[in-house]
Amino acid sequence: MNPRRRFLSLALASFALASFALADASSLAAQRAPISPDRLMPRLHALAHDSMEGRGAGTPGGARGRAYIERELRAMGVMPIGDAYQVPVRVRARPGADSVGANVVAMIPGRVPGGPVLVLSAHHDHLGIRNDVIYNGADDDASGSVALLALAERFKAEPLEHDVIFAWFEAEESGMLGSRAFAAAPPVPVERIALNVNLDMVSRHEGGGTLWIAGTAHYPFLKPLAEAVVSQSAVPVRFGHDTAGARPSDNWTNSSDHASFHRIGVPFLYLGVEDHPDYHQPGDDADKVDPAFYASVVSFAELLVRALDPQLGAVHAARSATR
Repeated sequence: MNPRRRFLSLALASFALASFALADASSLAAQRAPISPDRLMPRLHALAHDSMEGRGAGTPGGARGRAYIERELRAMGVMPIGDAYQVPVRVRARPGADSVGANVVAMIPGRVPGGPVLVLSAHHDHLGIRNDVIYNGADDDASGSVALLALAERFKAEPLEHDVIFAWFEAEESGMLGSRAFAAAPPVPVERIALNVNLDMVSRHEGGGTLWIAGTAHYPFLKPLAEAVVSQSAVPVRFGHDTAGARPSDNWTNSSDHASFHRIGVPFLYLGVEDHPDYHQPGDDADKVDPAFYASVVSFAELLVRALDPQLGAVHAARSATR
């Protein structure tokens, strides 16, 4: 596309998003109650329990974690895409031994199906057992996985306008193998995927209790809408961790599964908190999570997705303009 035409397309898309974002966000916040910690904490304790053995990729504990997510989806009536919830992913669970894990994938059809698709994602795996110590990964990323379950409940009860795919990825900790496999062979044509919203580490409030949104430096047409929803958040929200000039540890563009979408030109928004002392440590347990903070973050994620939904056509057009 001619650079001037591309700039004009992006400017028009940003203007369209900005024009409706604030009113939509305020209306959405007034229409629904926040998500309760009671819908989150029992699931978080279950998925980050010692019995899951740290949910290592391709391990029996990882399989138990996937089975738990599948049972919850069945109970709420959220269906898989195709015949099965679990889509096999080959992983290397330990040196010299290949094994198979799986992504867990489901979809809630929109009120007007067949158009642009939103992918909500988290990773269900963690580090497993190391030196006979269990790494439960409550924040990383049982928190995102449980958040997706809560969002699936809400969107099942009150569907979005557009189709939404829920994806719990395998082996994020081993090179994002699950999301790479998904991006290489998505369950819908890749041209339909307008946006990925990825939740990874969303429950701990160290560092001032700030939730970060990354991705708008790469896809600036998303920022007006996200900024409008921020005003409705019960927790502090900041934009960043996505600029090329930042130190590698401060640039989260390639730090989680949203990177697999970014590589194929699908815009993303990544929601996450700062690293904390229990990051990739045995102490990342559910009892260190502040239930109120966690519930506020997931409630914000719902508002963000519901505000994005009616603008997904404009987001999809802006995505096409950047290609």
